[in-house]
Amino acid sequence: MTTVVSAPAALAERIAAVALVNGPFVLGDGQQLSSYFDEYLLAADPLLLTDTARALAGLLPVGTEVLAGVELGGIPLAVALSAATGLPLAFVRRRPKEYGSLRQFEGAETQGRRVVLVDDVVRSGASLLLAARRLRIAGAKVTDTVCVLERPLGGQVLLAEHRLALHPLLTETDLPAVKAGERT
Repeated sequence: MTTVVSAPAALAERIAAVALVNGPFVLGDGQQLSSYFDEYLLAADPLLLTDTARALAGLLPVGTEVLAGVELGGIPLAVALSAATGLPLAFVRRRPKEYGSLRQFEGAETQGRRVVLVDDVVRSGASLLLAARRLRIAGAKVTDTVCVLERPLGGQVLLAEHRLALHPLLTETDLPAVKAGERT
């Protein structure tokens, strides 16, 4: 089935309708939110996931050689983005596997290649920074990241301080519910 990529505003509305869930929700750092962006609901909708991946493809810098999905929320997005672009894909674990291969990275080779990190939501930027550091130590060239949603909690600044450009598809204010005063 062939689909047409939505215009940015229409895609933002579709993403909000599917993935913006009313709360309350408590994040890992203890922060409480009245609504939450549930990337798994987006990933569970094949048409929306495909259209989101096609839109993310337009954010990839020229010269991207490998995509790297960050565990766990970035993985389905990275798989869809890889399918949409034909770029090879690596998977970045938070910690090395404790058995079997003992690897931190799975999939495509990243050493010496220009890798773009893929994640779902960027808040502080800490998880992307950690993934980038580990990939750089392993010899990857990491200068860019893409995400579906950026929340203005310092992530872009932190990443820029470490020579990482953040390319978000959407920011909080692009989501219709956020314009009405909700926070994601």
